[in-house]
Amino acid sequence: MCPACRQPVAQCTCKSTNPVPVGDGVVRVSRETKGRGGKAVTVVKGVALDMTGLATLGKQLRTACGSGGTVKDGVIEIQGDHVERVMAALQAQGHRVKRAGG
Repeated sequence: MCPACRQPVAQCTCKSTNPVPVGDGVVRVSRETKGRGGKAVTVVKGVALDMTGLATLGKQLRTACGSGGTVKDGVIEIQGDHVERVMAALQAQGHRVKRAGG
């Protein structure tokens, strides 16, 4: 049973309420420090996955970089400046990757 719509999983109606975000197909990776006390954070935007897929990808990227991070509002944040590692890991998985912001 689905806890949200109380239907059997095969007939779940809430699966269609969480659509996959549609973008231009390019994953953008950048480094930000704004609002974080001067600490650098690698930000990954534009990944066309649902929230569970995004969480799994975030876990894989954090493991590849050996650091912490989070997934918020469809954006993966990884602690530290790991832009090159993240780009290499995403390209190995078949994503089109572009470095954004300076």
